[in-house]
Amino acid sequence: MVSPAIALAFIPLLLTVLIRCRFYFVLFYRAVLVRIWRDCVTGLSREERAYQYVLTHATPGDPDSILDAFDVWCSKVEFISTIGPKKGKVLDRMLMEQSPLTVLELGSHCGYTTVRIARSLPLGARLYSVEMDQRNAAIAEKIIRLAGFDDDTVELIVNPSDEVIPRLRSEYGLERLDFVFMDHWKKCYLPDLQMLEGTGLLGKGSMIVADNVLFPGAPKFLRYIRKSGLYEWKVHRATLEYSRGIRDGMAELVFQGIK
Repeated sequence: MVSPAIALAFIPLLLTVLIRCRFYFVLFYRAVLVRIWRDCVTGLSREERAYQYVLTHATPGDPDSILDAFDVWCSKVEFISTIGPKKGKVLDRMLMEQSPLTVLELGSHCGYTTVRIARSLPLGARLYSVEMDQRNAAIAEKIIRLAGFDDDTVELIVNPSDEVIPRLRSEYGLERLDFVFMDHWKKCYLPDLQMLEGTGLLGKGSMIVADNVLFPGAPKFLRYIRKSGLYEWKVHRATLEYSRGIRDGMAELVFQGIK
């Protein structure tokens, strides 16, 4: 049996851990516990609940209104891991500077970043958005169309990324990708990047942006881009979307060509 003196000695350590990890505890509560409880109470998925909120609080055909409603819901109601407004502004700037005509998004989730990208594209550009989860893809489709984007601007592809990427040239007629945004499973970042290199769809100057490379993190992806010599790259440091105190980052890569 532990003596009271030993137990008391651990109190400062316990308090230190609680203080340092408080933001992670808050994230666990918002992202996991609240989700489980509301799944049981409502019988709806978190993404379906987000869509219902956006549907009743946003103006159809207005992408800015759609994104604002999403941001309110994610920050004040339930947590969803989208790029969020702060990192979103960095993405907006890169899209405006790049003016890409052909864009690939890996990980539509519920359509937040899809809408954010689509609203920044020049006339005549097209966004191919890939989502493997059929339920999430159904929500993303509703959000994209609610924002006013049709099939000519945004094509939603429901399949795993490793099945879609090899078919982009043969089935979708793509010759080059000007911009790629990654926000799907972090373990897929590296194999999907290498697959894109192998397809020949990345040309000199093609930009790849990968979210959440520091939290939850994509260490193998970061090690590869450091050592490959194929990219000019940097990490835009930020905090995790809709959270405080959790450091995160977004990687920006510019392809320099196969050596």
